[in-house]
Amino acid sequence: MRRDVPPWLPGLSWYHLHALRASGAADVNPDVSASQPSGHALRLILDRLDHVAALGCGGILLTPVTVSSTHGYDTVDPFRIDQRLGDDDDFDALVAGCRARGLRLVLDGVLNHVGRAFPRFVDVLERRNASSSVDWFCIDWDAAGHGDDGFGYRDFEGHPELVALNHHSSEVLDWAADVCLHWLQRGADGWRFDVAYALPRPFLADVSRRVLGAHHDAFLFGEMIHGDYAGFVAESGLHSVTQYELHKACWSACNDRNLFELAWALRRHAEMATTFVPVTFGGNHDVTRLASRLEDRRHLEVVLTALFVLPGTVCVYYGDEWGALGEKSDGAGGDDAIRPRLDDLRRDVDLEDVHRRLIAFRRDRPWLTDGVLEIGAVANERLEVVVTGESGRRSIAATLDLTGAERPSPPATAVGWAAVDGLRGVWERA
Repeated sequence: MRRDVPPWLPGLSWYHLHALRASGAADVNPDVSASQPSGHALRLILDRLDHVAALGCGGILLTPVTVSSTHGYDTVDPFRIDQRLGDDDDFDALVAGCRARGLRLVLDGVLNHVGRAFPRFVDVLERRNASSSVDWFCIDWDAAGHGDDGFGYRDFEGHPELVALNHHSSEVLDWAADVCLHWLQRGADGWRFDVAYALPRPFLADVSRRVLGAHHDAFLFGEMIHGDYAGFVAESGLHSVTQYELHKACWSACNDRNLFELAWALRRHAEMATTFVPVTFGGNHDVTRLASRLEDRRHLEVVLTALFVLPGTVCVYYGDEWGALGEKSDGAGGDDAIRPRLDDLRRDVDLEDVHRRLIAFRRDRPWLTDGVLEIGAVANERLEVVVTGESGRRSIAATLDLTGAERPSPPATAVGWAAVDGLRGVWERA
């Protein structure tokens, strides 16, 4: 049985922004305890909404906007807007701007870990085992620990600045649910849960139950890189997870001119889509830009056609509509190239027009979101797919062609179908 999604989701495409970097905020918060903002960078995202609406996207997905020490994922206070981005008035203006343009707003929830400046962890640092917050974390009093701490603690993937929470604590569960409910009450429409794969599924299920019990039309999805996607969705209570398998297969198959790889991933995708609506993407704030991954820039349109035809809900990472370049690297500042300032991006009007046409195509055919995917003929440089919806009454056929043909020939199954105006290699049967 397919996991239901909010009624407003079908046909909607997302515009994904790294809130702090895109808006040009300082990389380090000058004072996490300040009661007044040090800037109003959130207003720059508000200024971006006209572009998002003109592109045709129906929602904004933001990385964390609450108080952190650096990049947003080292949380200090999840109930307040980060001082670099502004204050409650700036957030209210952003919500109002989204509403005025018919845009949904999804925020990024960091429930797995917090920063070292998180007040409860600071209390543990100062008072050791006398602190009332000890149970919030996984402490090892016998370990050497980090620096002069005098004790060890579980962190996120070896990063001592990211202190893992104890998800068996009822107080942590209450806190996590309260954070989610607070911002939904303030006008958000849903949550992306950071590193959801690291969170216990029963914990996420409890959070989901509380959140959806109060906001039944909220959209909840988690970051998951590999594994049993469908099983995770079923056990976590979330609506969806990120489809990293498809993301990797798209650029890898194009570079190797081996669409058999993509066909394999699409069979997996088709199976997933029978149980939930996957979150698909060409890029995000954690991966090398698609235009940098692809060895042949002409294949950008091939990947985009696939994403906007396939079942799921599609995210466009800011700048990808213009073919922005950027390679992720290891070490300090390794994400800077893939998280540029909005003002530093150069416009490619032709690629922007491709995005606009595909987003409109998707918006006008909301049934594609949970359509049934079938794989047709496969060759090294050619792949045929058909997506059917509305109990078989409507279908889309697409030919993904790496040869550079201006007008790919239709799939053998597309005899008598009509070409979709403005889209290369796409046919429709109503």
